[in-house]
Amino acid sequence: MPGSVGGGDAAPSPGWLFRAALASCEATLIAMRAAGAGIDLERLQVVVDSESDDRGILGLAGDVPAGPLSVRVRVQVSAKDPSAPLRSIVEDAAVHCPVHDAVGRSVPITLEID
Repeated sequence: MPGSVGGGDAAPSPGWLFRAALASCEATLIAMRAAGAGIDLERLQVVVDSESDDRGILGLAGDVPAGPLSVRVRVQVSAKDPSAPLRSIVEDAAVHCPVHDAVGRSVPITLEID
């Protein structure tokens, strides 16, 4: 866990893995859509960042959510053909990415305790 919440910064945090899942899902779908359209990508980088307030995860403020307050996906993409419709490919990938979808809308979660 991060040092800010009492961890030793020795391994990826669940939040880091969450952001990695979103980035890899977006990148995979962009690459799939580009390949399906016959577009040769020269560069594809997806970086996901989020803003959180540690008071939420630590339970120090009841009005502060435990999860991210915001998430940003930054895509840097280029193709050999400068007229390739990269913007629409990236937007289509974001709409169809299941991780992006789960983050972007309220998904009901059931908690089961045995």
